[in-house]
Amino acid sequence: MSNVSIRNLDLAGKRVLLRLDLNVPMDGARVLDDTRIRAAVPTVKYALEQGASVVVCSHLGRPGGERNPAFDLTPVAVRLARTLRMNVRMAPDCIGDVATQMSSELKSGEVMVLQNLRFHEEEEEDDNEFAAQLADLADVYVNDAFGA
Repeated sequence: MSNVSIRNLDLAGKRVLLRLDLNVPMDGARVLDDTRIRAAVPTVKYALEQGASVVVCSHLGRPGGERNPAFDLTPVAVRLARTLRMNVRMAPDCIGDVATQMSSELKSGEVMVLQNLRFHEEEEEDDNEFAAQLADLADVYVNDAFGA
């Protein structure tokens, strides 16, 4: 099996679903250590520089397939926005009509973070339908979550 690097892809005008490892330590709504967020920035910036829009997906903790405010990715999206020095949209879910609409409205150079993948038990079950719903949000999938 050969691996294709993001640098070998034509990203101009494409929506990139970027799987990142944003599973950072939290204290309530406060990010305690943003090392993983900072590590993801070069990949996000590269995609943006190539003319893509970026749809970020990740998990945070182990919410057990249920929506749990303690594992909400909004504070992580806020820290990512501050680190990138740009606005970042936050989707209320990772699948469904709202996420699909928000993704379709992204313009080149914009970033959106999907809500915690693990709010859906299907994420840890390798569910094909769940994966297909995520895939529908973008033109290209890039996995940069090697710690996840």
